[in-house]
Amino acid sequence: MYCPFCRNPDSRVIDSRTSDDGLSIRRRRQCPKCGGRFTTMETASLTVIKRSGVAEPFSRDKVISGVRKACQGRPVTDVDLAVLAERVEEAIRQTGQSQIDANEIGLAILGPLRDLDEVAYLRFASVYQAFDSLEDFESAIVELRAAHAESEPRDVTE
Repeated sequence: MYCPFCRNPDSRVIDSRTSDDGLSIRRRRQCPKCGGRFTTMETASLTVIKRSGVAEPFSRDKVISGVRKACQGRPVTDVDLAVLAERVEEAIRQTGQSQIDANEIGLAILGPLRDLDEVAYLRFASVYQAFDSLEDFESAIVELRAAHAESEPRDVTE
């Protein structure tokens, strides 16, 4: 790590702390040459392998932009989309893999998006899972209705 003040290639770690989200480490450093102090943030890299074989860094912004199209005209805020992207990233990191297929990211998006807005979920799923017919939509709707039936509280009065 180069010192941002004198460009010395060495620095000493004075303090290390985990960030609030627990996904990065904040390190306070001091340059032994000029005495300047600076902070670095370290995060574990997450690489996405696209269908073409190209590797690129994971980006929450790309998740948000992909889902935003499905959410057009729906009551979904930018904060909702940011939380969804965070949930997706957390789910991917919990796999323990540093490289993940783009397809797995799409699968990780489906659950949180279904919880957020079912119409947006259907839109996203129709593109992501390449729905070819009305039957594909019907089966997805049947699954949503079944999930609703399971999650609704039951009246157990006798």
